[in-house]
Amino acid sequence: MADVPPWPWVTALALGLEAMLGYPAALNRLAGHPVAWPAALIEGLEQRWNRPTASDRRRRLLGVALVVLLVAASVLLGAAVQGLAGTSLAAQAFIALVATVGLAQRSLHDHVTAVLAPLRAGDLPTARAAVGLIVGRDTEPLDAEGVAAAALESLAESFNDGVVAPALWLLAGGLPGLFAYKSVNTADSLVGHREERWRMFGWAAARTDDLMNLAPARLAGGLIALAGARTFADGWRIMVRDARRHASPNAGWPEAAMAGALGVQLGGDAVYDGARTERPTFGDGPRPTAADLERGLRLYRRACLLLWTIPLAAGLIVVLAR
Repeated sequence: MADVPPWPWVTALALGLEAMLGYPAALNRLAGHPVAWPAALIEGLEQRWNRPTASDRRRRLLGVALVVLLVAASVLLGAAVQGLAGTSLAAQAFIALVATVGLAQRSLHDHVTAVLAPLRAGDLPTARAAVGLIVGRDTEPLDAEGVAAAALESLAESFNDGVVAPALWLLAGGLPGLFAYKSVNTADSLVGHREERWRMFGWAAARTDDLMNLAPARLAGGLIALAGARTFADGWRIMVRDARRHASPNAGWPEAAMAGALGVQLGGDAVYDGARTERPTFGDGPRPTAADLERGLRLYRRACLLLWTIPLAAGLIVVLAR
């Protein structure tokens, strides 16, 4: 066991480094973000394998093959990086630095802050443009409350997808676990849709992503509710009551917790590609304002800090158990 990297400490260090540094803009301009690498592979294989002339059975089987290929490649890459790095303290710090590319605390905070600033200033067109970078719905129909709601929903859901889930998979499986989660999550975002083109081919990616997020999403909701402190009871109550209304088995947990902790209503109908889509609501309060979005960002920061205590506590348990 002596040569096994102490993943609790690596995870805690990775969270701290990413919160401080984010992903360097210069590196992004030079080489792009590493998440784009599996995305390019997924898009290329989708064009080759997901042919409309193929049978549903063949497309589903090829979708399963895509997920198996992605997970296998991710695990091998993660294991190779760990093996080459070694087990010294410097190696563990290097692995933590590599792991920051799979976390999004800083970038998520920055993107939502970019929505808040023009929204507070009453600049609705700029706020719509900013929120359009983090949501998939049409932003032109959104009023100020709609922009605030969209940003809060994205903040809550992405707290799981971009922070809690990757941190837990890093904690549980090191770089192989982190890379496998990120590749599956990327595949789900690209092909895990219900439209006819992707329904069969993206089935495996969507189901695997659901499974990999089952525990993290519920933890993310609990952390958001707990971060509300004085509003914990409301956050927890709304989360337990409303989470299952969401079409996703996971996204509703952090979104409902956010609605309850802030005392606002999230969700509701939205427009996608010009067509209105009926969606459930979460919470009993009024629609959120810019002030509520600012409160949501404070709640998010506290929830991130609470998340940090999990690997630290796990590391302490490992030390005491030796």
